[in-house]
Amino acid sequence: MASLDNLMAVDGALAAFRFTGKGQIEESRTSDNSEFTDTILDLVSHVCVANMAIASMQSRGWENMTGMGGFYPLKGFTMVGLDWTLICNDETGLVVANDRVDYDRIHAALDA
Repeated sequence: MASLDNLMAVDGALAAFRFTGKGQIEESRTSDNSEFTDTILDLVSHVCVANMAIASMQSRGWENMTGMGGFYPLKGFTMVGLDWTLICNDETGLVVANDRVDYDRIHAALDA
């Protein structure tokens, strides 16, 4: 499990957070220039849980309907916004400024 301090060391990191399977924030870190409060990160955590549930349903349905494998289980997802990108993996999330996002580096940091 990646430490939040290590995640915040990723170039462009605005917020790193850990959440429960029900979407409640367990801990968080934010950069000094971040607009992300624990209230906002609570909402973002629920978005992570909801999107993982929907994507899991879709990937399982796809595998069952087509007989093709490799789509389930999901490990995480990415959501690209106008100014920032959210990447979550299991029950950890990282928000990064779009002009500095490096997806491979972020996934490696989340997997560490």
